[in-house]
Amino acid sequence: MSHNVYLYILVMAAVTYLIRMLPLALAKNEIRSPFIKSFLYYVPYACLAAMTFPAILKATDSIISGAAGFFVALIAAYKEKSLITVALLACAAVFIVERVLVFI
Repeated sequence: MSHNVYLYILVMAAVTYLIRMLPLALAKNEIRSPFIKSFLYYVPYACLAAMTFPAILKATDSIISGAAGFFVALIAAYKEKSLITVALLACAAVFIVERVLVFI
């Protein structure tokens, strides 16, 4: 194995460490701004949605079936169904739409 690989791994580790530790080092005092607090509160949800939504659409053979599963899950979650119920309904919707698309 080339020594360049070890250098790349070291640089990646350093960058990852700096990204995680720099905010802690710079923000020693409590954050008092309501805007920044609310922004930081919603960032994890926005990142999760940005990573999950494209994967939902591309996980199936057709974007149509992925969108159908997403909308069924969205409606079931809005009606406050349990997590397992939402997952099963979304899977069933994808399965049914995939079977229908075979005949079209």
